[in-house]
Amino acid sequence: MYFRGKALFWLPLCLLIVLFGCESNHPDSAPAGVARGEYDRDEGSPDSSDESIAPQRPIVLGFSQLGTESDWRNANSLSVKEAAKEAGIELLFENAEQSQEKQFEAIRGFIDKKVDLIAVAPVVQSGWDDILKEAQLAGIPVIIVDRAVDILDASQYVTLIGSDFYEEGRKAGKYLLDKMANSPGPVGIVELKGTAGSTPSIDRGRGFHDTIGEQSKFRVLKSEYVDFTHERGREVMRSLLQELGEEIQVLYSHNDDMALGAIEAIEEYGLRPGKDMIIISVDGTRKALEKMVQGKINCVVECNPLLGPNLMQAVNELMEGRTLPKRIVTPETVFTEVTAEREVHNRKY
Repeated sequence: MYFRGKALFWLPLCLLIVLFGCESNHPDSAPAGVARGEYDRDEGSPDSSDESIAPQRPIVLGFSQLGTESDWRNANSLSVKEAAKEAGIELLFENAEQSQEKQFEAIRGFIDKKVDLIAVAPVVQSGWDDILKEAQLAGIPVIIVDRAVDILDASQYVTLIGSDFYEEGRKAGKYLLDKMANSPGPVGIVELKGTAGSTPSIDRGRGFHDTIGEQSKFRVLKSEYVDFTHERGREVMRSLLQELGEEIQVLYSHNDDMALGAIEAIEEYGLRPGKDMIIISVDGTRKALEKMVQGKINCVVECNPLLGPNLMQAVNELMEGRTLPKRIVTPETVFTEVTAEREVHNRKY
């Protein structure tokens, strides 16, 4: 009886040991609390990755573009959109069509949507203090793109990305000094400016005048605001030719679209642009370089519109907590008749 009772005691225990041993040696078995397949096959330890963690949401950038007034502006908008897509940044794009009030509305909309950052290409320099203060109070960093803002508190924006418009004006002036070095003068000049109050109109004009002012033989006969558009360039140039005729020896245009419109008016008048009248422009669009190849434009100072990659880099660096310089200037060059034919096919806009 004692032996039989002892055997009955050990029999269940042996069965448990056998079953446990079989289970632990099964190739698909896993440590307690770890599902099959969730451990490293080489190391035999739990995988460090956690697939249950949701992916981080994309950065949201609100961008207020000022308009569609030129080929340059359209290239600038496309650059921003393409760069945002490539960087995986969600872009809320609003076009103000030359209205500062619409830009204010767009910025307030971005604030309401609680975007991560705001970028603005301002129509004009002045009038930004209050709206930028609203963004600052909402804790949303602001990046200024292309054109500057004239505000009392510079802490209301992080950085300005774009061209040095004053230097562009100086480059245009330096070209004219070299081109007309052997001319006794006087040299009559007409100037087609962009939008009144905009940074490029102010600084391109100032840089040009400061440079040619070194020689008294240069006379600016007329200086007109033409809003950076092709149509207005043609209209205003027609009027200037009717008023001044062949007194005009030089046209300085603040952008290519106005210059291209002015060339049409010059040819209608019976003069040869680039020969009877020196044409100097700013931008560097494909259409302008094509006119240079034809000998109808003498000099184009480059203003690079492809600012999208610069903007997205700044956005990413800000989100990573890095500090940016207050001014980021894009590299640019000057095109002349000699370089235009070589460069025209490389233009993306």
